[in-house]
Amino acid sequence: MKLDLHYIEPRLVELYETDNPRGIDYDFYIQLAKDIHAKNILDLGCGTGLLAREMASHGWNVTGIDPAAAMLAYGQKQADAHLVRWVEGDSSALGEPDADLVLMTGNVAQVFLEDADWRRTLQHIYDALLPGGYLAFESRNPGLKEWETWTPENTHTRSQTLHGELECWLELVSVKDGKVHFQAHNSFTETGESLVTNSTLKFRTEQEIRQSLEQTGFQVHHVYGGWRKEAFSSQCRLMIFVAQRPELLAS
Repeated sequence: MKLDLHYIEPRLVELYETDNPRGIDYDFYIQLAKDIHAKNILDLGCGTGLLAREMASHGWNVTGIDPAAAMLAYGQKQADAHLVRWVEGDSSALGEPDADLVLMTGNVAQVFLEDADWRRTLQHIYDALLPGGYLAFESRNPGLKEWETWTPENTHTRSQTLHGELECWLELVSVKDGKVHFQAHNSFTETGESLVTNSTLKFRTEQEIRQSLEQTGFQVHHVYGGWRKEAFSSQCRLMIFVAQRPELLAS
């Protein structure tokens, strides 16, 4: 998988947790882990491991997996990093079935642009879960066409960083077959240097995701429309899936 610039450029990696701070989504995933009495948790696409580190501090055995070495290296320097097992890789590195819970947070579920890659990832997750284990993740609702708001006017920000003032904005490039290609512009005001990240996300419908989960063998227990477990509707920005690998039937 080709990694976007903001996962490998050191100055952008340093800003990742500032741009993607802890939010109510963490409360949702932490409560889920409590509710299902999880012991072993896999955070697939963990990035710098902000959530992984917090969950590990609660006492869970947490493995953070990400293909971006720079993101992992940054995370390993932060507080509570020693509590997390760090793995550089993709879903093929999930390993043998010993997990009670696998998480994909943020954009992770949408980086798999081809259906074959998405289904392969789901199969790896299924195989890594113990019978009765859970998968939870979020994906944006394509019905709202959120990408239409990704314009310089709507997304422009200005902030101070260790490398000077930074201006950022998004710009939509194209939309085709559910694949949304956009650019993230990062301009360092003092030097005039501009770093442009090209990214593409796949927007799948609730039915498409549900079907792919069920075809893999998962039972879909919930599709929420918000972090407070609001019912999903066509007007919800997010689709939050909670699915389970079935328990083994008693013989």
